[in-house]
Parts: sequence; C-alpha cells; structure tokens
Amino acid sequence: MTVPALAWVCALALIAALLLFDFYFHVRSAHTPSLTEAAVWSAAYVGIAVAFGFGVWILGGTTMGVEYFAGYITEKALSVDNLFVFLIILTTFRVPSAAQQKVLLVGIVFSLVVRTGFIFVGATLINRFAWVFYVFGAALLITAGNMLKPESEDSHSGDTFVLRLARRFLRTTDTYDGDKLVTVVDGRRRLTPMLLAMVAIGGTDVLFALDSIPAIFGLTQNVFLVFTATAFSLLGLRQLFFLLEGLLDRLIYLGFGLAAILAFIGVKLVLHALHENNVPFINHGDPVPVTEISTAASLAVIVVVLLVTVAASLLSPAGRAQTAVANARRHATRYLDLGYEADQALRERTYTEMTAEEDTIAALPRKYTRRIREGETELMALLERAHLVHADRITRMEAGLPLRM
Repeated sequence: MTVPALAWVCALALIAALLLFDFYFHVRSAHTPSLTEAAVWSAAYVGIAVAFGFGVWILGGTTMGVEYFAGYITEKALSVDNLFVFLIILTTFRVPSAAQQKVLLVGIVFSLVVRTGFIFVGATLINRFAWVFYVFGAALLITAGNMLKPESEDSHSGDTFVLRLARRFLRTTDTYDGDKLVTVVDGRRRLTPMLLAMVAIGGTDVLFALDSIPAIFGLTQNVFLVFTATAFSLLGLRQLFFLLEGLLDRLIYLGFGLAAILAFIGVKLVLHALHENNVPFINHGDPVPVTEISTAASLAVIVVVLLVTVAASLLSPAGRAQTAVANARRHATRYLDLGYEADQALRERTYTEMTAEEDTIAALPRKYTRRIREGETELMALLERAHLVHADRITRMEAGLPLRM
C-alpha cells in the first residue's frame, strides 16, 4: 500500500518534536532521573507509540495495523537486549549518573539516523532482488544460534570494535567536566570522555541494527511501517534504561526468547523467499509452493514468547540472585569510585542501595547465598571495602574532620 506524503510529513514531524522535547526538557539540564520520572515518561512514550499504531490501523487498515504492532513489539524487545550493553558501556566509561541521559540520547539519535539509511538500502535491495530474503533469513538464523551460545568474558566487556576505533582517532581527557563534551586543560581545549561514550553507544546500537532491521523486514516490507516502528522503539529507550537498570540482570531468559523470535522470523523470511523464488539453482528458478506464515500469526507468537520468557525470568530465584549480585557489585563500585559521583548525598544513596541488595542476597534460598559467598570472593571483598570506607566517612564526619577523597 502506498503511504501518502502527508503521512510521512506528520510522522517525521512527530518524531522530531519528541526528540527536541526530550532534549530541552529532560537532558539539557543534567540530572539523575528518579524511578518515578523514568516510569512516567517510559509509559508516555509507549502510549504515544501505541496511539500511533491505532492511527495506522484506523487509517491504513487491519493489515498495516498488525504489521506495525508486530514490528514495534519485536524492535522494542530487541532494544531491551541492547540495554545490557549500554549498561556495560556506561560502567566502562564511568559516566557520572547525571550525564548518562545525554550520552544515551545522543547515541540513540545517531543510531536512528544510521538505521534510517539501512532501512532504505534494505528496501531497495528487496525491491530489486528477491533472493535478499534468503540472506536476511540466514542472517537471523545465525544470530539466533549465536544468542544461545554460552557468554564469554568478552561479552561483558565494554572494549568493543567501535570503542577501539573511536579511541584511536579521538584523544580525550581522563576526567569529566560535568556533562560537557569539551573542556579546557592547561589552557588547551580538549574533548572529554563523554564523546567516546556517545560514539560507543551509537556505534554499538548501529551494529545491533544489522540484526533488527532484517527482523522487521521479515514482518513487513512497507518502508513507512519499518521506519516508524523502528523510530518509536528507540524513542523512550533512554527512560526505559533508567527504569530497568536495576532489573536488567533479572531477565535471564530474555536471550532465549529473543533467539526463538529471531529464528521464527528467519524461517518466515526463508519461506517467503521460496514462495517468491527466482534463484536458478532452487526449483529451476520457479517459485516453490510453500505455506507462508501470516503477520497476525507472527504477532501472536512474538507476544506469547516474550510473555513466557519475561514471566519465567521474573519468577526465577536464579534471576533474583543474579540481579542482586550484579546490582551489589555495581553500587559498591560506584560508591568507591568518585569518578562516578562526587556528590556526597548521591554517594550515600548509592551506599543505601548497595546494602539493600546485600539484604536481598541474605534473604535468598540457602543454596544461592552459599553459592554467592563461595563463588563471588571478589564481590565479598569489594563489599567489605565499601563498608570500611563508609565507616571511616561516618567517623570523620562525626569528628568534624574533612572527608578523604
């Protein structure tokens, strides 16, 4: 179905307005968003995306509506998986909590611009070469298989190809200056690590697009729907990060669910490629009579798989244990390292969050607490050091002595 130019103009205007609103009213003034703020604005952006989808459904018909929602839900789920890497990058660069919003927003905008290019290139290839569906389907099946492999140490490292490339060409200072990109050192203007963090976030998200763009083309070939579903899945991703930051490690089965979804869409693409086949060495270049999977069925499968894997993750004691360990390690590291947060009030809040995670670990079933205490010796030492530093700070404050920095 041909989409009117007016629909494109309205969609682009809405997306641009939301990005400008996000920058001027949320990110321009550096601050750490509260859980309530993150929840309210995450819900608002999801609500806008859903309302847009119903508008597509009403004006474009049932088929377009179902295709939009299938694409949006898939892209949103894949973007949640990206948040794991965002967390690693922000931790690697020791980005102050008040500056993390700007890093995320700039990285997301950069990703949206590049993904738009990928979308139009992909649409051009699909229109000219039917065999591209074979390539997209194979790529998704390979990605799904890779997601099922055990994670290596490198998978938890922020030292990515994009980061190494950025470090090679960008010379930055070792310290931050608020949320500024440029600072003055010894009378000379220098870039701060903020720019590296932005490049790493944006570049990494672009690499994720190599999987997500073929996935959404497996659900709809309408460029308008592919673009808007992708854009709305990225909008609000910053708020979603702060909402889910403490729960990301809890979603221990999400990777299996996403692998199943990508494999399912990969099969769907291959079936479509067979149905439209013109490759000479397959069935003599003639279409293969196969049953194709409808978009409505795809939407149902995607929703069911996500609900099952998220529910299983949230109800799993192993998920609670993994979350508590990861959060305790993160809070202890941030408390001990002033590079994260020099504000003493925020440091105290970080310490309180750390002790809350310790209480969570203590309340876990005995087999998990024993496994953590025996297998996480570095974490135990880190927590002990944080308690010693905190005790020393309290003693010095009560004695009226200056705090050690």
